[in-house]
Amino acid sequence: MKYISPIRRVKIQDSLKFYEEFITYFIYWANYPSAHTSMIQKHTHYAFIDSQNVNLAIKALGWKLDFGRFRIYLAEKYSVTRAFLFIGYVEGHADLYSHLQIAGFICVFKPTLERKDGTTKGNCDAELVLHAMIEYPHYDKAIIVTGDGDFHCLVRYLSEKGKLERVIVPNRYRYSALLKRFGQKQIDFMNDLKAKLQYKKDPLRTEP
Repeated sequence: MKYISPIRRVKIQDSLKFYEEFITYFIYWANYPSAHTSMIQKHTHYAFIDSQNVNLAIKALGWKLDFGRFRIYLAEKYSVTRAFLFIGYVEGHADLYSHLQIAGFICVFKPTLERKDGTTKGNCDAELVLHAMIEYPHYDKAIIVTGDGDFHCLVRYLSEKGKLERVIVPNRYRYSALLKRFGQKQIDFMNDLKAKLQYKKDPLRTEP
C-alpha cells in the first residue's frame, strides 16, 4: 500500500473539497432559475456588498462568514439574482477569488496599496456606488450590504426612487448613525445568523 504523507493528504483533501464545492454550487445555480422562475419574473434583485466592512464587522462578533452560504442565503431570502462583491485585489489570493466566483459572486476588484506599516489599503466605496448606478436600469430592487455611513447618499437615493429593498448591516451594535436614519423597516442585521452562515473549518483543511 502506497504511503501518503500527512501534508500530501491535506493537499489532496483540499483539491477534493474545491471540486466538491464547485459541483455543489454549479448544481444549485443551475437549478435556481427553474425553482424560482415566477419570483425572478416579478422582481430582479441585485446585491452590492462591501466585503471589507462585512469581514471586519463579522470578525468583531467572533465568527467567520462562509461566503458560499451567504450567497445562497441572499438568493433564498432576498431573491438576489446577481451579487456584486467589492474587494481589494491582493497578489497570492487567487484561490480565494476563485472560490468566491464559484460560489456565485461577481467580484469587482480594486488595486490595493501597501502602507509602510505593512497593512493594505483597498477601500472600494467608489466602485460600489459606481456599479450600483451602472446597473441601475437592470434591477428593480437593490440590497446594499454594509454598515458604513459613506453609502448613506446611495441608500437615500435608492430609497427615494423606490429601488431599495434592504440594507443588510453585519453588526447591529456597530454601524453608522447615518444608516440608522432609515429605520428598522429598511435594515436587516446579521447578528443572529451565526448558526446558518458561519464558516466551519474542515479539520483536515489548512487555511488558504
